[in-house]
Amino acid sequence: MGESDRFHRNEFKQRRKSRFTLGADGNALTALFALNVVFFLILMVLQVGFYVGEKTPDFFYTTVVQWFELPSSLTKLSERPWTLFTYVFTESGAGIIRGITNMIWLWGFGYILQQMAGNDKIIPVYIYGGFTGAIFFIAAHYFIPPIAMYKGVNGIMGANAGVMAVAMATTAIDPNFRFFTQIRNGIPIWVLMTAYILIDFAGVASTSAAYSLAHLGGALAGFLFVVFLRRGKDGSVWMNKAYFKFITLFEPKPGSNTNPKDAFFYKTGDRKPFTKTTSVTQQRVDEILDKINQKGYHFLTDEEKAFLKKAADDEAL
Repeated sequence: MGESDRFHRNEFKQRRKSRFTLGADGNALTALFALNVVFFLILMVLQVGFYVGEKTPDFFYTTVVQWFELPSSLTKLSERPWTLFTYVFTESGAGIIRGITNMIWLWGFGYILQQMAGNDKIIPVYIYGGFTGAIFFIAAHYFIPPIAMYKGVNGIMGANAGVMAVAMATTAIDPNFRFFTQIRNGIPIWVLMTAYILIDFAGVASTSAAYSLAHLGGALAGFLFVVFLRRGKDGSVWMNKAYFKFITLFEPKPGSNTNPKDAFFYKTGDRKPFTKTTSVTQQRVDEILDKINQKGYHFLTDEEKAFLKKAADDEAL
């Protein structure tokens, strides 16, 4: 792993000189952050447009906002089921401070989760938190009498349930992980998680308990994700496979553009005509480093490990 660390540093220096980026290619945390910002900007622009047209906040809500937020009634949910997905990516225009703080918490915990569990876990954990939070929010309006009177009236928006899931998953993997290590051996991450829960619950205490339960549902989803992961059941696999199939749906199948001449003249059965020694190129090094970022060093093939070692040896000369 020493050679991979060396090339990580070299790669960062080279890319910093060539272009500015918020994260590496395929960085799920950057994509998640960007998706939240895009949804927020869409609502903000629409809200400004309505205010310029001298429309009331109620008119803006009934015309736009309700099509993004998750309703507390199953009847309304059946009319707009997509809100199970959109609500956890959307902050209302009035919640700009909450939106900024949510993104700060997401980036802080998400960055650590990337290092602990891999890049492919971030978005699935976030979505599981959103779905579980939605279930808790709707169930509260059906089974808790003081809240039931607001069924069909209340709605929920915001990244809190998803961020709570990411935060809890990070904490559950290693509760004693420390940051700010220069301050008395550092601060355990469970302390930060406790502070986050207290701040979050204090922010929604003045509204309805259903919102607190939704955020608690998100935290439960993050915790259960880690529990199942330790038992060998990775809940992110099917979601990542479905995403990969979707983005490659219209790509040509492998071998569809094969030249018939190549297929005829180069069929050698199991015999290898010669062994080729790959020359070290920066492009190949970048590809291997990106694979390490996405999946981890242990997922490299023997050929890729040998290539990385050869590249490290050449670098040392």
